[in-house]
Amino acid sequence: MASSVTASALSCVSSFAVRSTSERKASASAPSIAIPLSGARATLPSFSGLKRSAALKQKNVPACKRVTKVAAAKGNGSALATVNEAASGLPLVGNVAPDFEAEAVYDQEFIKVRLSDYQKQKKYVVLFFYPLDFTFVCPTEITAFSDRHSEFAAVNTEVLGVSVDSVYSHLAWIQTDRKAGGLGDLNYPLVADLTKEIAKAYNVLIGDVGAALRGLFIIDPQGVIQHATINNLAIGRSVDETLRTLQAVQYVQDNPDEVCPAGWKPGAATMKPDPKGSKDYFAAI
Repeated sequence: MASSVTASALSCVSSFAVRSTSERKASASAPSIAIPLSGARATLPSFSGLKRSAALKQKNVPACKRVTKVAAAKGNGSALATVNEAASGLPLVGNVAPDFEAEAVYDQEFIKVRLSDYQKQKKYVVLFFYPLDFTFVCPTEITAFSDRHSEFAAVNTEVLGVSVDSVYSHLAWIQTDRKAGGLGDLNYPLVADLTKEIAKAYNVLIGDVGAALRGLFIIDPQGVIQHATINNLAIGRSVDETLRTLQAVQYVQDNPDEVCPAGWKPGAATMKPDPKGSKDYFAAI
């Protein structure tokens, strides 16, 4: 049944046109986690993102606002849910990520995840949305991130996957063998956004379909979104590029007087962001 519902939903979006940000109103989500978080990384203030947030505070403009909502009766697997929505009109990149608490599945158990808990652990977070469980491109992405989870853990980063499905659907998909289109065990949590409020807060919800676009966000330990990409439904994402971008974000935060040129990878030359310093980079290539 889940498969037929999914196929029907996705068939409606072949000619989907992205709605404007002003059409997306955020309110609230679903219920926090204590996954063992390993390693420690000395973190310096974010380059442009935190400066922008600080400027907002000085002008008494809230970087985000709290919205709360009772989702449904606890007997239905829901509870009080909260989402911090980015202030209207502000871009997500360079500003504080909307915080949320939600139910999730990890190690075939139901848990609770709170995004801000990772900030307390001084962790980076790769937060990615996918349309629906029991679909086709989605398992290729979800399992690819799981298979390479150790590479993200090695650079002080946790991964969270999110869709508008329930924890029961997530669990059923995890318990389905990969050769049958399932996920098998995963090395990170799958978050249930059954109320669709997390997707709304991150501006990735397709309102008339009720599923999320393939949004991906890199959030630093201060809770600031440093990178975002959004793909349409038919286009899968690259774990290689996500890891490369994450490493670039971390490098510039550790070396705030340098910037990373196109395609930069660890060990490659960087650039000084000024007329004289940039000439040294261009003269060497």
